[in-house]
Amino acid sequence: MQTDTSGDQRKLKIEIHSLEEPGIMMFGSLTEAQLRQGRNADGQGVFIAESPKVIRVALDAGMEPVALLCEERHLAGDAADIVSRLPEQVPVYTGRRELLAQLTGYTLTRGVLCAMRRPQARPLDDICKGARRIVVINSVCDTTNIGAIFRSAAALGIDGVVLTNDSCDPLNRRAVRVSMGSVFLVPWTWIGSVGELQQCGFKTVAMALTDQSTALDDPLLKREERLAIVMGTEGDGLPQDTISACDYTVRIPMKHGVDSLNVAAAAAVAFWELRAK
Repeated sequence: MQTDTSGDQRKLKIEIHSLEEPGIMMFGSLTEAQLRQGRNADGQGVFIAESPKVIRVALDAGMEPVALLCEERHLAGDAADIVSRLPEQVPVYTGRRELLAQLTGYTLTRGVLCAMRRPQARPLDDICKGARRIVVINSVCDTTNIGAIFRSAAALGIDGVVLTNDSCDPLNRRAVRVSMGSVFLVPWTWIGSVGELQQCGFKTVAMALTDQSTALDDPLLKREERLAIVMGTEGDGLPQDTISACDYTVRIPMKHGVDSLNVAAAAAVAFWELRAK
């Protein structure tokens, strides 16, 4: 262990030579569920942000760092500005590229990981306050799709994201990485059913292929002041009881016999077409 005295703050730098080093379990041997449950060193829930760009977005959004893991060469390179932003007590673990790959199970993207404190779930009222367009992610379990939906939501003006309790955690490591940090830019929370959005004053739009589906470009939809766009899992789509509970059932018109789009692609199309005017 050594202390880096460069910069304005003293940094606790720990060079690791073994996968048994105390304090690094959160970066490798703990599952996502264990990280959420707080089975890390200090007993509180954490998530892992990967790559300098994503870590910077998280820090800018006020996420609290717990520990940093990176290759030695990045301390004065890609991660230099990140290290300078860390509180003095946050450890910076470094090691050889090969050892870090053994720890994490893969070669690090840009060689930097940051463990951060999980924020408290926000009340639904906070998400809905002042919002005009919200996406409901219903039973979507693919981490790549979750990350891509968040990225489109941030880029295309969606004010908030709500997820049913059986959906994937947006702070899953891969979801965070695919979103390029967008999970920190758009407020989100969990819900039990789409009816909770209706109680908050939203008209709900089920994205589904049925005989009664309205075309996505129907002018009636664009006149709605507040819309919650409900996206289902890629394989089975939305369950019938969810479709029946929504105010509208909407489809994206298709060509060449294609019946549907990947849920992340469909979400991006819907966000753009139904954007608030």
